[in-house]
Amino acid sequence: MGMQTAPAQLFYDFCLDDHVPEDHLLRRIDRFLDLEKVRTELKPFYSNIGRPSIDPELMMRMLIVGYCMGIRSERRLCEEIHLNLAYRWFCHLGLDGRVPDHSTFSRNRHGRFRQSDMLRHLFETVVERCLREGLVGGEGFAVDASLIAADANKQRSVPGDQWPIASLGADAGRAVREYLATLDDAAFGAASEVKPKFVSPSDPAAQWTGAHKGHAFFAYATNYLIDTENAVILDVEASRAIRQAEVGASRTMIDRTARRFGIMPRHLAADSAYGSAANLAWLVKERQIEPHIPVFDKSNRTDGTFSRSDFVFDAERNHYTCPQGKLLVQFRRTFATPRSGITKEGTRLYRSSKSDCQGCAFKPKCCPNTPQRKVPRDLDEDARDVARSLANTPAYERSRHRRKKIEMLFAHLKRILRLGRLRLRGPSGARDEFLLAATAQNLRKLAKLRAMPAACPVPADFVDLVAALFRTPPFSGSWSIFWGVVSGSGRASAPISLEPSCRHGASGWHRSKLCELPQILRRGRE
Repeated sequence: MGMQTAPAQLFYDFCLDDHVPEDHLLRRIDRFLDLEKVRTELKPFYSNIGRPSIDPELMMRMLIVGYCMGIRSERRLCEEIHLNLAYRWFCHLGLDGRVPDHSTFSRNRHGRFRQSDMLRHLFETVVERCLREGLVGGEGFAVDASLIAADANKQRSVPGDQWPIASLGADAGRAVREYLATLDDAAFGAASEVKPKFVSPSDPAAQWTGAHKGHAFFAYATNYLIDTENAVILDVEASRAIRQAEVGASRTMIDRTARRFGIMPRHLAADSAYGSAANLAWLVKERQIEPHIPVFDKSNRTDGTFSRSDFVFDAERNHYTCPQGKLLVQFRRTFATPRSGITKEGTRLYRSSKSDCQGCAFKPKCCPNTPQRKVPRDLDEDARDVARSLANTPAYERSRHRRKKIEMLFAHLKRILRLGRLRLRGPSGARDEFLLAATAQNLRKLAKLRAMPAACPVPADFVDLVAALFRTPPFSGSWSIFWGVVSGSGRASAPISLEPSCRHGASGWHRSKLCELPQILRRGRE
């Protein structure tokens, strides 16, 4: 029976790169990660004197590991990176590199990271790489929102009408101060004037919602704007978990994507929550985007009487025609002072004549309880008509099917990346987590859709040629090193990757360095 012995060696010939599989997720992600631009953005926020700081690239790589691998706790993340060779390789720590303490993340997050908007720069850097790799078509976008539970306890909440907002001062907590700073933000305080039913004192920006048809809870909404070709996330925004805030966030993301990347879609797919007249008018009139969106319309009646769709509108003459051929107009007399005819709800009201309705055979099906029929028309009803005209086109059907990709991203976010509940509080905390999660999803998308470079076999005659060179000065005595470079499997024609990968502090040669031999030999002869 064999027995394993643990040989005590003083020196080990060990290359960390050799112990990370070629198909490992982090190795595939590392090919697309360039943090030099992020480092440039952060440079003004670091001092040139004093104690040396921890490399911000190291912290960024550690956060990417955590969000790509679903490690939510920063304490556990530090432990996993300390133990896992692949994580050490990705973070450029080598075998003996010291892992920063978990408190380093908190201090930098609340300081220079948010001051420099560094996580936004990181996310946009990855989106730019997706553009260079050809993963973004730019023709059709989709937008949607999903609820993420906030770090707030219902048992410690207070009723909304008892929330002492006027008495809050500078001594309040960080999340409360952020809430006060976002009262005029379209994604938070200004989204709705309705007071919430409950408020969490620890995170007042979180919205009390029962949208999941179960127990109500405090939540934020993560808003995604994706390209429907490969489901690349082009922008992400945190908002309150209400429809008005989500619609406002969609406009912010569309404009920011156009400004940052120069991309404006031809059509936008979304659900009926984005089908209000005002939002459709913004898309059609101001941004010239085709709305592949179901119209949010409550004019259809369910009691068997005529709906607004049964009346025909004449835009040139500005009147409706009822099923009996009678006219519905705004005014039936001329006023000394012209009136706009616009109601408080932002509609124009068209009325029939009482005499026409009194003897009409269709009155029981039209206006059984009123003397005349009134039909309201939204000021942006023409934008609704544009959306209705697109509803039966083949392009609309394609967008409707592709819009499901955004739901798949939300499922991946909650099931695989384990972002079902936030760990950070306040609007900034929600924004940070959503940006990092979207960055991780885009990096995983790049790793999946852009494969590693194919292995390149080394011809035997090339091996013989270089072997002869190593037997002559100044390379004599280095043949054993070269043979270890070339024949990792004991054969001269072993497959060798031409992509440099052993660049994380490991000593010695690696097979991937073979592509650099001509330059090395040339420098040696010189």
